[in-house]
Amino acid sequence: MTAEPSREQDAAAIAQAFVAARLSQAATPDYPGELPTTMSRSYEIQEAAITLFPDAIIGWKVGGVPPAQQPALGIHRLAGPIFARNQWTDNGATNTLPVIEGGFAAVEAEFIARIGIDADPAQLDWTVEDAMDQIDAVFIGIELAGSPLSAINDLGSAIVASDFGNNGGLLVGAELADWRERMDGVVVETVIDGVVVGTGGATSLAGGAMESVRFLLEHCARRGRPLTKGTLISTGAVTGVHRIYAGSDWSCDFQGVGRIKGVTVPATA
Repeated sequence: MTAEPSREQDAAAIAQAFVAARLSQAATPDYPGELPTTMSRSYEIQEAAITLFPDAIIGWKVGGVPPAQQPALGIHRLAGPIFARNQWTDNGATNTLPVIEGGFAAVEAEFIARIGIDADPAQLDWTVEDAMDQIDAVFIGIELAGSPLSAINDLGSAIVASDFGNNGGLLVGAELADWRERMDGVVVETVIDGVVVGTGGATSLAGGAMESVRFLLEHCARRGRPLTKGTLISTGAVTGVHRIYAGSDWSCDFQGVGRIKGVTVPATA
């Protein structure tokens, strides 16, 4: 009689499937295992995948959990790693971003905070004010949301967290000078294929963009991954999550700061 796979083996199998799909840039038609229903389970899978992925983490994306899911999951935000190979710098012209054909991709206008000092690994509880003191710069930028699984966002936040938080990369734009005074007043507009699809700003995020930094400092510390100097934090989609496909033309205008634009192309292994 064949023994049932252990919890750890199941998490490893799911992680292996997602990592293999990402490395080969191939879509995954279905979730490769039992759907996680708790965030603790999601992060078990995510940790297994981080171990398998052959690259260094240079930052983290933070995303919001829809209010309807928050009571069951017990959390208002989620996180996923951003890897070195998936960080780009705005070229000032038309940026090219790769998307997995048949998977999920979205463009998200975000403010990106950079950690300026190593966090105390023993500090597990943070205030927004303390979190802000850890930051040495804020940039405008784009999170390229991305997953081999097309339906990832439809399946809920626990599923999103299990596959690197549905992150496909981070495009870093201009630095926002005097960010403490200016950030909350910057109006952002996202356009896809000539159509305005969303407007907003840092205050569009529940608790604001700095709440994302506070959350991540606690989240990573409690996972034994305290944030270190230079870590980038993509703080959340300020105009919404806007799905794109290979060939989509997009731009995000951070009024008074800068405009980032680009086109998406099919990803290759």
